[in-house]
Amino acid sequence: MNKTVLVTGASRGIGRAIATEFARAGYRLVITCSKSEQLLLSVKETLQKDFGTDILTSIGDIADSSYVEELFAGISSRFGGVDILVNNAGISHIGLLTDMSTDDWNRIVATNLTSVFSTCRLAIPYMVHQKQGRIINISSVWGNVGASCEVAYSACKGGINAFTRALAKELAPSNIQVNAIACGCIDTQMNACLSKEERTALEAEIPAGRFGTAQEVAALTLQLADSSEYLTGQVITMDGGWI
Repeated sequence: MNKTVLVTGASRGIGRAIATEFARAGYRLVITCSKSEQLLLSVKETLQKDFGTDILTSIGDIADSSYVEELFAGISSRFGGVDILVNNAGISHIGLLTDMSTDDWNRIVATNLTSVFSTCRLAIPYMVHQKQGRIINISSVWGNVGASCEVAYSACKGGINAFTRALAKELAPSNIQVNAIACGCIDTQMNACLSKEERTALEAEIPAGRFGTAQEVAALTLQLADSSEYLTGQVITMDGGWI
């Protein structure tokens, strides 16, 4: 396997699981995170030990377009470019919209949505040159239906869904497929704020009767990377039948 996959936000949770799944499948990896350098290096060490994966790590703020440019310069020097881009990095914000500052709004939009623009813009030229490529955006069911007290997060994920559908049409003639996974309740640190009672009540609302796992999201991500070239422009909901 000589293909390279970039996974943003790969130090933990869904991102780490995705990186592991691609390493197991024999891909070369570029993994990033914003602050958790030791966790990211631990991911690298584990995957190199288990699978002998060729891995480039990078620490930086994915919301900063200048950092993204530096990231892709490093990727170009090491691997030439990215064959598969997985936009996973994201942050949440829970609270009333009226209590949200403009700085808070700009921060979550830059991290969750503008970063997808920045990485795609720089990944696409190499993919076009190769006449193939895959872009997979990790979204949320709140991008489909919205969530009270998560207006900014929902807006960003809804933007990612529309971005995915539009970019897929733009890139289909170049044999580049663009899809998204709209995740429901996944058992990650992002949901660690829930009390035991809140978690139990939420699980009761989900027809599958449980939270999803990061490994299940990772497996679907790999499937999309290896799927038919005719599958593009889709936002696939993975929520146990919840929404």
